[in-house]
Amino acid sequence: MLAAVVVVFTVLGVLSAIHAVMTTRTEQGTIAWAVSLVTFPYVAVPAYWVLGRSRFHGYVGARRGNLEEIAGVTKEAVAAVAPFRVPEAEVDTAARASQRLAGLPFLRGNAVELLVNGDATFESILRGIAAAREYVLVQYYIVHDDGIGRELKSHLVERAKAGVRVSFLYDELGSAGLPRAYVDELRAAGIDVHEFNTRKGRQNRFQLNFRNHRKIVVVDGRVAWAGGLNVGDEYLSRDPKIGPWRDTHVRIEGPAALGAQLAFAEDWHWAVGTRLDLRWDPVPSKAGDVPVLFVPSGPADTLETANLMYIHAINSARDRVWIASPYFVPDKPVTDALQLAGLRGVDVRILIPDKPDNPLVGLAAYTYVDDASLTGGTFYRYGGGFLHEKVMLVDRSTATVGTANFDNRSFRLNFEITSVIVDAAFASEVERMFEADFARSRVMEPGEYDRKPWWFRFGARLARLTGPVQ
Repeated sequence: MLAAVVVVFTVLGVLSAIHAVMTTRTEQGTIAWAVSLVTFPYVAVPAYWVLGRSRFHGYVGARRGNLEEIAGVTKEAVAAVAPFRVPEAEVDTAARASQRLAGLPFLRGNAVELLVNGDATFESILRGIAAAREYVLVQYYIVHDDGIGRELKSHLVERAKAGVRVSFLYDELGSAGLPRAYVDELRAAGIDVHEFNTRKGRQNRFQLNFRNHRKIVVVDGRVAWAGGLNVGDEYLSRDPKIGPWRDTHVRIEGPAALGAQLAFAEDWHWAVGTRLDLRWDPVPSKAGDVPVLFVPSGPADTLETANLMYIHAINSARDRVWIASPYFVPDKPVTDALQLAGLRGVDVRILIPDKPDNPLVGLAAYTYVDDASLTGGTFYRYGGGFLHEKVMLVDRSTATVGTANFDNRSFRLNFEITSVIVDAAFASEVERMFEADFARSRVMEPGEYDRKPWWFRFGARLARLTGPVQ
């Protein structure tokens, strides 16, 4: 019996190793999985089929079918968008690749509002929902049945009773603690609620590695919100165990909101199997003319969208690259791009939490300090609370606000969405926000890592090695 088990696991280990070689996206990940699967098949085989894959099977086909359906509905909308398209020659160099990666152009006619922290964000979102006349689309990674969760539910129920169509998506793993009663109350009001089931499909049944990390709200196809905040009291600094919460969202009013709507519509098609009846005619804002592009990214993409978008932006920088991320565990191409930026004389600054919620991430961050400082980069550790924003500022005109962190999970395993905004006035506002955060931070000194005890440095190096699975 024991001999049969050994043979079975040995064969499964070899077959799984072959699968890893053929499908794993990074060389480091391929080598790590292949060696583990052959050497320790009893542990590695179950782990690989639960956590190891970087391709989300089934979603690609669903997306293709969804786009064909939407194309039939939005044929007139494609022509209508043309007057708002920004000529490629006018798009900032740092943002140019984003268009090809998103499959959409930058669009003018948008008003953009930077929303700093939870109170400003949810005040804006709830006010926008209350003004909805046709439909509301809501998608979150985490939804809690707490103060702000019930406030959101109340607003959605009120709109549904007023005849507004409401579609609600939540990630089944991120919102695993959401009570059934919460969902039932939404459905009882006529709201269409579904979980984004990443285990849907025969090939994904045991896969727990993927997350839909997007946070999107769209009202009437004209206004969209996206950024770092989920739905929970902690995001409004109401949880005394966590304390102050530092985060950033953005409100986009205008034609670019259709990009966030398209990402939602694709996810809905996967989760539900039906097409939503939505508005696709772009409506310019009367309050601004800012070029904006929403860039969705995820494990179903042919290219590593988020990773390439950030690498291109960093490589294009001439003056500065400021990055804020709670989980900063970049791969070598990103690290190299930041070092090259420093060698070009670019002002490279990385803002991370002083007290991260993930010990491995906190340890690994130390190993990047010397990498960056070798070429003039500076690390700041935010001390005004838990930093959760995902923001980047490039030169004097380009800024990104979204859901993607600078780690393997956001680059390759999560469904994310990032707004790219090319506007000097908005960039100045983001700059002032960064400066306020820097004032609440301490600068990590070059050599700080080397002065740590050997056991700390050993632990930090081990933590860095786990970056691909963090």
